[in-house]
Amino acid sequence: MAKILIIKLGYSETIDSGISTVTSLGDVLRTTVILYPFVQDQVTWLVDEQAYPLLEGNPHIQRILPYNLTTVLQLQRERFDTVINLEKVPGICALADSISAWRRYGFRFDELHGTAEGYDGCEKVVSLCRDGDLKRTYTGSWQESLLQVVGAAWQGQEYILGYRPKLEELYDVGLNWAVGSKWPNKSWPAAKWEELKLMLTENGLSYSSQQGMDELHDYIDWINSCRLLVTNDSLGLHIALALRKKVVVMYGPTNPNETYFYGRGEVLYPDLDRSCVPCLEPRCSQQTRCMEYITASSVIAAVLRILNTEIRD
Repeated sequence: MAKILIIKLGYSETIDSGISTVTSLGDVLRTTVILYPFVQDQVTWLVDEQAYPLLEGNPHIQRILPYNLTTVLQLQRERFDTVINLEKVPGICALADSISAWRRYGFRFDELHGTAEGYDGCEKVVSLCRDGDLKRTYTGSWQESLLQVVGAAWQGQEYILGYRPKLEELYDVGLNWAVGSKWPNKSWPAAKWEELKLMLTENGLSYSSQQGMDELHDYIDWINSCRLLVTNDSLGLHIALALRKKVVVMYGPTNPNETYFYGRGEVLYPDLDRSCVPCLEPRCSQQTRCMEYITASSVIAAVLRILNTEIRD
């Protein structure tokens, strides 16, 4: 049994160029596909404390360590067979390089330039981070790219969520309207959410607006209480996929190809002849944001298609 260390805090999204002190929770959850090649091994995962509930109870992680000075000092005295660092923060890369290991995957610290660089197998990810045009047109999924980093084959591996929700299905549709503070450009206008609510009621569908926003377990419970989730590109999307829920996802500034939906989703994308879509920018520079071109009628049509509900006259 090999001893594996995975470093994924959520400070930098693996195939994006940005680095932030705001934890990307969805980034941590979708990284769980990387566990499949190591299910027979002893896995330690170093993570930001905010994302801890997304890993808690995961059957393939033997030890979850919150990122702090104590755990850093501990890891620097341990020995591992493999270290997988999926953070591009230079200081985290330097930490990963300082931990004793026989094999390394992901990102390393460039001592000459003080930046993150990729190990062998991470070249494609590095290219996506540095080349915006390549990232905008790339057709491979995030999940596939992660498995390629460790030399594993992509076979449609699912997210792995350890937490078991306490609520059963109560609603036909969940309205996951909020987006994280890092990407306000992903949001669908509030007026269109209100329009969608009326259409759901007219078609005899029950719905619930986003709940549990202050506590991750409550949020997961709420998503599990919905048969289908209407959502922006956000944490809620990845939780829904981990719970094997149906999803209708609205994309604009980001590339929908990055997420593999396991045959459970329908993607709505603005039909615009505009070179900026997707712009890969957290804030919009145009007079009208691309997300405003997605209509409530197209969303309700997708919901009805997925739920196999006939449109009433």
